[in-house]
Amino acid sequence: MNNSVTNTVRLLGAGLRALLVLTLVTGVLYPLVVTGIAQGLFGDKANGSEIKADGRVVGSSLIGQSYNLPLKKGRQAPDPDLKWFQGRPAGGLGSNSVNTRYKLILSGATNLAADSGAVNGRCPAKPDDGTLCAQVLAAKAAVVKDNSVPGYTVKPSQVPADAVTSSGSGLDPAISPAYAELQVHRIAAKNGLSVAQVEKLVQDHTSGRTLGFIGEPQVNVLQLNIALKDLTAKR
Repeated sequence: MNNSVTNTVRLLGAGLRALLVLTLVTGVLYPLVVTGIAQGLFGDKANGSEIKADGRVVGSSLIGQSYNLPLKKGRQAPDPDLKWFQGRPAGGLGSNSVNTRYKLILSGATNLAADSGAVNGRCPAKPDDGTLCAQVLAAKAAVVKDNSVPGYTVKPSQVPADAVTSSGSGLDPAISPAYAELQVHRIAAKNGLSVAQVEKLVQDHTSGRTLGFIGEPQVNVLQLNIALKDLTAKR
């Protein structure tokens, strides 16, 4: 009986010591080492790829933001503020009351099929309401209207895919150079800048493919709009 109790106590003591050691190693030391390495070598990425302007954090280079006017009474969605470059549609982005700063608790793409509303693989002139074709055609018409200014008319054929479709997460922070260039004349007209100034702004903020072959060239909308704000302040 005494031997049984002694063995039990010994086993419990060994288990407790193992628990304490593993808790210290995996719960304290390992996280501290990993955090230290991350902060030392990849500080920017480890802290959320923050973007700062005027001495404060205004967003992340990994998360898209909207640039809209205040919501008008009776409207379900706000109108875009056309003095800023616009990002991709956030059709799959859900809203919530938990994180009211960025509303990022829910995100995702539309669950509509790629051929939703299509007939023989093409979108008809008048697709059924609620289909992907209807959303894309409505978005394309809005892009053409918003970006056509006196002396420059956008053609439907000029509108790139990322201007009328959301990304898989609905949070894409970047747009294609083609979509950025499509907005140049509008941005110039709305902000009292020359087209050449805005074109240079887009070129300066266009990043190439990762390692020269991964992905596509892109323009981070938040960084571009920060540079636009700085440029308009110098007028």
